[in-house]
Amino acid sequence: MRAGITGYGNLGRGVEFAVKENPDIELAAVFTRRNPDTVKINTPGVPVLHIDDAKNWSDKIDVMIMCGGSATDLPVQTPEFAKYFNVVDSFDTHAKIPEHFEKVDKAAKESGHTAIISVGWDPGLFSLARVYSNAVLPGGKDYTFWGKGVSQGHSDAIRRIKGVKNAKQYTIPIDSALDAVRSGKNPELTTRQKHRRECFVVLEDGADAGEVEKAIKTMPNYFDEYDTTVHFISEEELLKNHGGLAHGGFVIRSGKTGLNGEHNHIIEFNLKLDSNPEFTTSVLVAYARAAFRLNTEGNTGCKTVLDIPPAYLSEKDGAYLRARLL
Repeated sequence: MRAGITGYGNLGRGVEFAVKENPDIELAAVFTRRNPDTVKINTPGVPVLHIDDAKNWSDKIDVMIMCGGSATDLPVQTPEFAKYFNVVDSFDTHAKIPEHFEKVDKAAKESGHTAIISVGWDPGLFSLARVYSNAVLPGGKDYTFWGKGVSQGHSDAIRRIKGVKNAKQYTIPIDSALDAVRSGKNPELTTRQKHRRECFVVLEDGADAGEVEKAIKTMPNYFDEYDTTVHFISEEELLKNHGGLAHGGFVIRSGKTGLNGEHNHIIEFNLKLDSNPEFTTSVLVAYARAAFRLNTEGNTGCKTVLDIPPAYLSEKDGAYLRARLL
């Protein structure tokens, strides 16, 4: 399978590393909005081209892996690239997934391509955990906690605010809420009661800190429903103390079985990640394989992780999976 990368930031580099770990996939080209001459990648012999040249590669790339941000890049780029390629993206604005799905589905069906959107760990693997646990324990309650860790999407959204030079945002679970869920108390929790958000922001020269803080705290779908703390710091401090990209989280479902619900059960799926982008892109590459396989079977249009058979993610054949992993 020949993979292309659109966007060469943290996600693009992560895809490049993940491709090297998958012997059935090769990197065909990297596309960037920057001057290609200024972008140095880690794979010898692979061309770096301007994003405007991508459509000329439609016959040389089996799946394009979209590595832009969810705030402004992917809503435009994924449906556009689905006209020319099979595509996979990591669109993670949960409230806007249905809208994004419809746009990408239309473009992919019209062009005969296969697209898989919202791939990663949440949305993505956590989505699967929620569906599996709901199916197994239909009488129960779901809880999802993220962090403590750096949210790439939220950090990117802050960096796009006028006056912001650089930023990192941490999502932090509230321990008392997590403890109550794990104990089987089934608490009713608001968004604000489950997490808080902490932002470290470097301002452009002359920027109004008050206006930037207001823009962050009132941003719909990102910060407006959370207790959010904003710290303004120097770029040196940001690079020194906030250079990592660790993350993780928990999906928990608490339910009951038995004649009178006398037996309690808790399903928990958790992740602890040293590198959020490298893990996310490892998931993207597995689903790129699935997109390629689906397309070769004539299965077109837009999909999510909920629509993909697990066997399609693995380079191993069915006999191996049944013998070793089932």
